[in-house]
Amino acid sequence: MLSVMQISLTLFTLLTTTISHPTESRPWHSLASIPLPRQEHTTVFLAPDIIAVLGGIIPSNPSTTLPIFTTPLMQFYSIENNIWTTSTPLPRAMNHINAAVVDGRIYVLGGLADLNEPAPAWRAVNDSFVYTPSIGLWETLPEMRPSVARGSAAVGVYGSMIVLAGGMTDLELSGARAQNSVDDVSIFDTQKKRWLDLPRWARRLPEARDHAGGAVVSGKMYVLGGRNQGQENVKDTVFVLDLEDLGAGWKISRSRMPTPRGGVAAGVVGGKVYVFGGEGNKEMESGVFDQVEAYDTVRECWEDAGRMRLPRHGTYAVGIGKRVYVPGGGILQSAGLVADFDVFEP
Repeated sequence: MLSVMQISLTLFTLLTTTISHPTESRPWHSLASIPLPRQEHTTVFLAPDIIAVLGGIIPSNPSTTLPIFTTPLMQFYSIENNIWTTSTPLPRAMNHINAAVVDGRIYVLGGLADLNEPAPAWRAVNDSFVYTPSIGLWETLPEMRPSVARGSAAVGVYGSMIVLAGGMTDLELSGARAQNSVDDVSIFDTQKKRWLDLPRWARRLPEARDHAGGAVVSGKMYVLGGRNQGQENVKDTVFVLDLEDLGAGWKISRSRMPTPRGGVAAGVVGGKVYVFGGEGNKEMESGVFDQVEAYDTVRECWEDAGRMRLPRHGTYAVGIGKRVYVPGGGILQSAGLVADFDVFEP
C-alpha cells in the first residue's frame, strides 16, 4: 500500500491535473466542488437542505508540498444554493468516521486518528460526539468500549438507533502496513444515550469487514461488499440483519455483488442500495473500480447501474429522495484525493 502520509502536494497536483475527467452524461451531474480535496471522510444529510462532510484527509496547504493530514473540518453543502460553507469543526481530527443523523442531529461514534506514532498509522479511537445545528455545538457522548473501538464501519439508522457493523482498528501507512478488519456489531440508542447489549447472534458479522457499503432499508441492516485484512482482499457478500428480530442474527443473502470490491460508497433510492466505485481493482493501473451496481432489497438481486463519471474510492455517498450525492474521494488506490462532487440520478 502506498504511504498516504508521504504523498506530497506536488504528486497530488500532477495526478489531478493530468487525469482527464470523462464527459458528463446522464445520469451523472457535476455540482460545486468541495473547497478542498477530500478523502476518507463521511457524508450525512441534514434535512431539508444540507449535506455535511466530516473529517477525512485533506492537503496541509494547497500552496506547498507539505503532506496530507487528518482534519477535524466539517463543511456544509446547500442543495438549494449549490454552495459550500464551513461549520463548527469536530472536537477531534478523525478519518473513516462512523457518523449518522438522527432527529436532525449529527452523531459521531468513533473513527480512526493519527496518534503521532513514529511510523505513520491511523488507529481506532472511541471518541463519540453529537452536533446540534441550532446551537452549532458538539457535545460529548458515552464512548465506545475500547475493545470495540474502530473506524470504517458500515453505518445504518433505524428509528433512534445507530447501527455500526464491522470496521477496522488499524490502518498502517508504513512498515507492516497492517489493516485489521473486525466483525464487531454495535448499536447506540440516541434517546437513551447508551450502547445496547445485543443478542449473541447479532453482535458479530458472519465475517470481518471494513470499507463496506452500509444501509438500512425496511427495517433491515445491509452490509455490502467491503474487504477483510487489506485492500486487495475484496468481497462480494451481502450480510443482512433484521433490526426487529435481533435474536435471529445475521443472514447471508443468496445474491452476491457482481463486482467484489472494498472502499465503496453506498446510497439508497427507494428499495435499492446503489454501490459506487471502490478499490482493489487488479485489472486497472489506478486500482480503482468505476462500476455502479444496485442491490434490490425486495427481489434480493443485483442490477448493473452503469459507470461512475469519475471512478473513485475513499468517498461516502448519501441518498436523498431520488438522487445519490457523492463528494470527493481518491482516484488512485490509497491516494489521489479530489474535490469533485457529483450527483447520480438512477
